[in-house]
Amino acid sequence: QVQLVESGGGLVQAGGSLRLTCAAAGSIFSINTMAWYRRAPGKQRDLVATITSGGSTKYADSVKGRFIISRDSAKNTVNLQMNSLKPEDTAVYYCRISTSNGAITWGQGTQVTVSS
Repeated sequence: QVQLVESGGGLVQAGGSLRLTCAAAGSIFSINTMAWYRRAPGKQRDLVATITSGGSTKYADSVKGRFIISRDSAKNTVNLQMNSLKPEDTAVYYCRISTSNGAITWGQGTQVTVSS
């Protein structure tokens, strides 16, 4: 069983930065894609960014040029550097991984609040 532990959320003023980290622990098969999603109040959970085992990245249009996803495969961690934060970035951010055996695991979520 794999557990994901997220950290780094908090309250920040608009224009500020935060760095989220997600660490995977437990019985880990080879991790394929690692991703961050977010759910804003009253909205569905949306994809923010993904990174493959080969390092290829994709971003939601709303965060392109502001957020950077990275991973340390040796440590089974994925990070999300969030810059130039906007109030509309306020959401619960979730880490998600998929492994080579087909399993998908979600983290418990971390709150990010951006004040105007």
